Amino acid sequence: MQYRILGKTGLKISEISLGTWQVGGGWGGEFDEKAAERIISTAVENGVNFLDTADVYDDQQSERAVAGFVKENRDKLIIATKIGRRLNPHVADAYTPEAMEAFVDEALKNTGLQYLDLVQLHCPPTPVYQFDDVFARLEKIKASGRVRHFGVSVEKVKEARMAADYDVVESVQIIFNMFRQKPAEDCFKLLSERNIGIIARVPLASGLLSGKMSADREFDKNDHRAFNRNGEVFDKGETFSGVPLDQGLQAVSKLKSVFGQEALYQYALKWILQFPEVSTVIPGASRPEQVISNLKVGDLPALDDEQMTAVKDIYDEYIRPEVHHLW
Repeated sequence: MQYRILGKTGLKISEISLGTWQVGGGWGGEFDEKAAERIISTAVENGVNFLDTADVYDDQQSERAVAGFVKENRDKLIIATKIGRRLNPHVADAYTPEAMEAFVDEALKNTGLQYLDLVQLHCPPTPVYQFDDVFARLEKIKASGRVRHFGVSVEKVKEARMAADYDVVESVQIIFNMFRQKPAEDCFKLLSERNIGIIARVPLASGLLSGKMSADREFDKNDHRAFNRNGEVFDKGETFSGVPLDQGLQAVSKLKSVFGQEALYQYALKWILQFPEVSTVIPGASRPEQVISNLKVGDLPALDDEQMTAVKDIYDEYIRPEVHHLW
């Protein structure tokens, strides 16, 4: 496992980490505590030290499962959680200093930890990035010692740039993959200049870049890939990175002509790691075997210039017109 520094936090984190949206149940499944433990244990045993979760994942059960491992390895493991999405309604005005304080206290209670390593605002509406009082409260919470570092998880490049204006923001989590290349063009340079760590999420575009999906694939009714393709419940960019499935499958076919029919997902992850500004990529996993496969990416040789150019050309032809202007 290779490690990188998460911006001005100074934290040394695994370049391939673990996102826990689907841990212990997969998208739409019931939470399975034992399955979650197996997945997290496999990741930790193989060098992963950065575990990303949120209070909305499996109704806080994912957060508790992650915290269980962190407690046993407090000096070695880093827990990154997210707050805000449980606001109902999830609107900008609901983001108040008092609400942020309450969410932090709830996360501490839920995890049983004395402090949290990284707390990220969980994709708040764009106007929140102009709420100086909210970010001032984050500074006070950090000064209290309950949270070591604060960051944001964003939907749009614009939001990443706005968040970078606040000193308390030490990391930005953003969708970045072969089908979502705008961050590299529009905000990586700024974030790097301000020493803000970058966490790449949704690296496989909800499985689209696994290379294993077909047009007739059926999803569980509780799977966001079934109910959120047009943003019915949350930002549609979270589902297939906002790419229409048919269009995405055409692009995947072209990518396979570059990288081969097998293991496209590994090249998709390696592509992300080609960008030195990225601190870590956080693929999810619903089985221990997926964790192992993801971690093998670190042993792959770097993509060459011809491969990198091919990915950009495919993006420009098939994907850019669909998504680039939206996020």
